[in-house]
Amino acid sequence: MRIRSARTLPVAIAVAATVTGSLSWAPTASAQDTDPTPASTPRNAAEAETGGVVILKRDLGGDVLAGASFTLFDSAGKEAANGKTDAQGKLAFKDLVPGVYRLKEVSSGSNLHDTVDDQDVIVTPGTDTPLTIVDPFKAASVLLKAKDDKTGKLLAGSTVNIGRGDKTILTLTTGADGTASGKLPINSRAGSDFWVKQVKAPAGYDISKPSKAFKAKPGDPVTVTVTNAKTATNPPPTEKPTDKPTEKPSAKPTPDKPGKDEDTPTPSASGTPTTDETASSTAAPVPEGSLARTGADAAPWLIGGAGVLIAVGGGALFVARRRRADSTES
Repeated sequence: MRIRSARTLPVAIAVAATVTGSLSWAPTASAQDTDPTPASTPRNAAEAETGGVVILKRDLGGDVLAGASFTLFDSAGKEAANGKTDAQGKLAFKDLVPGVYRLKEVSSGSNLHDTVDDQDVIVTPGTDTPLTIVDPFKAASVLLKAKDDKTGKLLAGSTVNIGRGDKTILTLTTGADGTASGKLPINSRAGSDFWVKQVKAPAGYDISKPSKAFKAKPGDPVTVTVTNAKTATNPPPTEKPTDKPTEKPSAKPTPDKPGKDEDTPTPSASGTPTTDETASSTAAPVPEGSLARTGADAAPWLIGGAGVLIAVGGGALFVARRRRADSTES
């Protein structure tokens, strides 16, 4: 019920004054609406301060992944939320107090995919933080074997490079049991193509030059075998080498058998040996198999022999003249 308008008050006062014979002013009353005015509902203070995280889950090929399980921990390490991605690969965490959280992927939800490492997520007030997570494919397990190509015996010390395209991804060396193992990253659901090339052969074996190709699928084991042939050995020589010369030196001239380029000495009329004969007779014999002496070695002997011949010749000339003188006198 509303109070009467303030404009009717003077009329009522005048009527009352006429009735009572006196006039008095009452305080003016303010007009108020007695119907309650609906007050504005205060907004929840917690709503304005919360935020959220929206996750989109994919793999390396771009396909969305459903069923991936995540857990969110607050800064104190307490679990704040958890859940799994839906058919569209999405998962939303709502009504989170702003701050730094730790996101852990518990399971990829697939036999072909692996999980990612834990990561920090920042939640801001009034905002849903978008986060795209890409799961890698599970690595393939590779087992390397090195064998003798004839006997099949496993060989130690075989080193190989394994790669894709023009890039080497893994290097393995067989141990005492002739094997080695490692992990190969896969980038497709259908698998990846690789090559293997031996860079060092086992001791006593030739290196296997041609490279081999093979394929590995996510999470599957694969065995790679490299075979080697023994190094060929050269047969030993049938004859042993000697230090003796294979050719004998040519015959050298002797006093009894002069060489072709030497002149045979002619004996003198007096029976006295000539200079060449004297040199030949007085010179020391040359040992067989040694080099002939040079003229420089015989020079002293030749000079001495020439002196003797001059003296003998002079004596013979003096005797001949003496005989002629005696015959003339007689």
